[in-house]
Amino acid sequence: MLLTKRFLPYFATQCLGALNDNIYKNVLLLLVTFSQVNNLPISVDMFVNLAAGVFILPFFLFSAHAGVVADNMDKAKLIRRLKLLEVIIMFSAALAIVSENYMMMLLLLFLTGSQSAYFGPVKYSLLPQALKEDELVTGNAWVEMGTFLSILIGTLGAGILVSDNNATLWSALTVAALALAGYLSSRAIPALPPQGAVQKIPFRPLSGTWRSIQKARQTPSIWMAILAISWFWFLGATYLTQFPNFAKLHLHSGATVVSLLLGMFSIGIAVGSFVCERFSFGHVELGLLPFGVLGLTVFGVDLLWAIPPAPADASFVYGLQTFIAQSQHYRVMLDFFMIGVSGGLFIVPLYAFIQTRSAKGECAQAIAANNIMNSLFMVASALLSMLLLGVAGWSIPQLFLLLAVMNFVVALYVYSQVPEFTQRFISYLLSHVLYRVTVTGRDKIPKEGAGIIVSNHVSYVDALIIMGASTRPIRFVMDKSISEIPVLKYLFRHAGVIPICSPRQSEATYNQAFESIHEALANGELVCIFPEGRLTPDGELGEFRPGIDKILARDPVPVVPMALNGLWGSYFSHKDGHALTTMPKRFWSKVSVNLTDVVDGQDANRYALRDAVAHLLHKY
Repeated sequence: MLLTKRFLPYFATQCLGALNDNIYKNVLLLLVTFSQVNNLPISVDMFVNLAAGVFILPFFLFSAHAGVVADNMDKAKLIRRLKLLEVIIMFSAALAIVSENYMMMLLLLFLTGSQSAYFGPVKYSLLPQALKEDELVTGNAWVEMGTFLSILIGTLGAGILVSDNNATLWSALTVAALALAGYLSSRAIPALPPQGAVQKIPFRPLSGTWRSIQKARQTPSIWMAILAISWFWFLGATYLTQFPNFAKLHLHSGATVVSLLLGMFSIGIAVGSFVCERFSFGHVELGLLPFGVLGLTVFGVDLLWAIPPAPADASFVYGLQTFIAQSQHYRVMLDFFMIGVSGGLFIVPLYAFIQTRSAKGECAQAIAANNIMNSLFMVASALLSMLLLGVAGWSIPQLFLLLAVMNFVVALYVYSQVPEFTQRFISYLLSHVLYRVTVTGRDKIPKEGAGIIVSNHVSYVDALIIMGASTRPIRFVMDKSISEIPVLKYLFRHAGVIPICSPRQSEATYNQAFESIHEALANGELVCIFPEGRLTPDGELGEFRPGIDKILARDPVPVVPMALNGLWGSYFSHKDGHALTTMPKRFWSKVSVNLTDVVDGQDANRYALRDAVAHLLHKY
């Protein structure tokens, strides 16, 4: 995938853009801070803070408009236009650097932020259009790796450029050359036309910003994913901002150690992104999120106790070599690296989730809302740091401890609001810790629209296993007695399970189940039915009851036959006694979820569907 034309030119373009943004921004700040500039109309401190605000302001103003633009024109053409604009901005910036016109450089920083604000939505919304579904997590992993390594290289590179005797000349040539390289790479991106109906694009910065946020909030799962990503940027911005003072005050180290810690953090995010890709097994896997959350909290707390004692000589300052030579610093380095790894595990599935769950033709607008919230959270992180460190007199380790605790609280809130995240986690544990689940034919599940999955019924955890096999949410039709099992009933309730029983037990429950199925299919949802009507008592496939025929007579939607193999004999099946009553005997056993071609609902009936499931059971 990496070397394909549909990904490599885009990847190179976005990496070069992120690299150039960070080199230019840091060159400006370093030149102003360390060159003893005397012709500024404002103080250096004011200039530095103003520069930070000037770069982030366009994300508030223009992200909403950028999202609409990206959804309504060819994404490749839009990227080329934005990269051409970057060439113009950076050539102007090169002249401003050489002439040491710092106020002009500040204005151009605003234009750079504006260009980045328009590039942000198309950067992520391009991926689900250019990549296959099983490549989406990998693509996001590469993007996150490229972004954070570009931030690292840009930050370090700016320091190297400014330290040279011909700092202004080399800085000017670098930003101009990177902009030109980015434009040239963008010309190789293949056409990506808009997926929805093209709309008029009014330019309303502030009102558009609020409207974009309101639209994202209409889908609770996407909104919670946006808040979770924004929280990560809150954490990341706080860590990155406090690195210099933390190294100086608490590690008694110089600038080279700051670069080391920044490197550990950024490389950790890159590693975490690919760990996520490796353990997502080819699809969007929200089950990995809790591992990222736990890591951010555990290693954030451990950082407080990892700080080594101060050197005996209070004036001693560690350089890079002396810092690495002391084993007492390894724990601090490991903590920052693992915080980065945890961040990669946390952020990659969330971006992929937004891309797959956004309505077709509206992905860029969801990403735009995400960028707006990211900016708000980063501003909030700066305000909180100033309040606690400046006004309240807290230390930086205390601030880091607060972040770790807040991270756990935020996670609890997000998981309480979107139970699907919890369900995916439990499904992941079942599929990859308790069992070894493989899925064959995942692509047979309809990507959108109403559909029915019919499966054999082997154990009490069938629904959780199937849930993990699908990237789409599924409404399960389940025997009422199973849906009310202690502990599991809370998961089933939040998953929108439709309880059913025989009309002899409760005619009202029976009739309501069919009404709920009809409503779900009318809403374009995916419904899973176990037509046997009960767990198998002997491991064999039972007869399919007429309920499936009744459903298809009213709603003849596409049907996907599915077979579960390997769950018979588990603790959750009825082998050797009633399920959940015997001691668990099998761990890490192989389980397979197998799907075959979609059957037209007009032609489907219970006998043909049973034959299809039986064939899958025999085949696998």
